[in-house]
Amino acid sequence: MAEIFRLSLRQLLGRWRVSLIVLLAALPTLLILVVKLVGEEAIAFDGEFVDPMIDGMIIGGIMPVVTMALATAAFGNELEDRTLYFLVLKPVSRINIVLPKLLATLVIAGPLVVASGVAATAMAGGELKAMLAMAIALSAGVFTYASIFTWAGLITPRALAYGLVYVLVWEALLGTFLSGIRYLSVRGYTLALLQGIDSESFDVLESRVIEFPAAIVGAVGVTLVFFVLTQYRLRTMDVP
Repeated sequence: MAEIFRLSLRQLLGRWRVSLIVLLAALPTLLILVVKLVGEEAIAFDGEFVDPMIDGMIIGGIMPVVTMALATAAFGNELEDRTLYFLVLKPVSRINIVLPKLLATLVIAGPLVVASGVAATAMAGGELKAMLAMAIALSAGVFTYASIFTWAGLITPRALAYGLVYVLVWEALLGTFLSGIRYLSVRGYTLALLQGIDSESFDVLESRVIEFPAAIVGAVGVTLVFFVLTQYRLRTMDVP
């Protein structure tokens, strides 16, 4: 298992991929710095900041894109290179193959996404509780996305493209107009966790998030379901 984890880290830490996701994760901080340098008014941690920056950019864009770029490649690279065959021939259970793949994504994506959100919150004057809420909610979102997109990487070589469609159409577009979709949306779970942990700092989200317990159950349930589905897919698929 440790050997598969190290191999997965080396595969995911390709120079071009890491450079792109680091730049993407740093984008909120860079934008805030630019606004502070050229703006006449100070940035306030209020609804006008939370909606576009926290909800729109970090949770709605950076978190899913960074995570899917890594998670879809966890198995996708080996399918493309036709090396998955040698991996599944090893005398190890499927869970000991899937788990290190998932952990490799989390080890890279988690700190980047959490640092992006916490740094943006701190630079806008958010309190310690708001930063803690960001760290917890983003960690849960990354974990859930990683489970979904690791499975997707085994299903299709176009997992990244389909993932973008899911994020843009299902979560961003339909989730905005159809409230029921938020119960089947990782973005919905993340926002609900954020608002549930710190309702005072993120009160602007109150009218459009699902119940806090439902978000916990949804995030845990989706993560476990797709973790099991990934093992099942790996056990039943025809590996070239």
